[in-house]
Amino acid sequence: MIWNKGRGTQVLNLLRPKTTVSAHCDLPCGVYDPAQARIEAESVKAICEKYAANEDPVFRARAIGIKEQRSQLVKEHLWVLWTDYFKPPHFEKYPQLHELFNKATKLAGGGGGTKSSMDVKTAEDLLAAIAEIDKIFWETKQA
Repeated sequence: MIWNKGRGTQVLNLLRPKTTVSAHCDLPCGVYDPAQARIEAESVKAICEKYAANEDPVFRARAIGIKEQRSQLVKEHLWVLWTDYFKPPHFEKYPQLHELFNKATKLAGGGGGTKSSMDVKTAEDLLAAIAEIDKIFWETKQA
C-alpha cells in the first residue's frame, strides 16, 4: 500500500480537536463541599457535650466510639478537598490554605484532636477552622 502524504494530512486535520477545553477538577465541582466535614464536626461537638452531661459508662463508651468515627470522617472530607478540589492557583491566591488544612486535620485527629479528646473547645476550634476553609472554598467557586 502506498501512503498518500496529502491525504494523510487531510485525515489528521479532520481528527485534530477543534476546541481546547480545560477543567480544574476531575469531576464536576458540585461533588466537593466543606459542608460534609462541617456536619461531621458538628456531630463530634454534640457528642462531646452529651458525653460531659452523662455519667453512664456504657453511654460514654459508645459516645467515644462514635466520636472517633466522626472525627475520622472529618479528616477524610478535608483531605478530599485539600488534595482533589484545591489546585495550585488556589494555593497561590490563598497562601494560608495549606497551613489551614494542616491545622484542621490535626484538630480532627489524634494527639490532642477530637479523635483522641472529648474536649468541647477542641471541637469548637475544629468547626472554626472548617468555617475558614468554607469561606475560601466559596470564594474560589465565584471565580
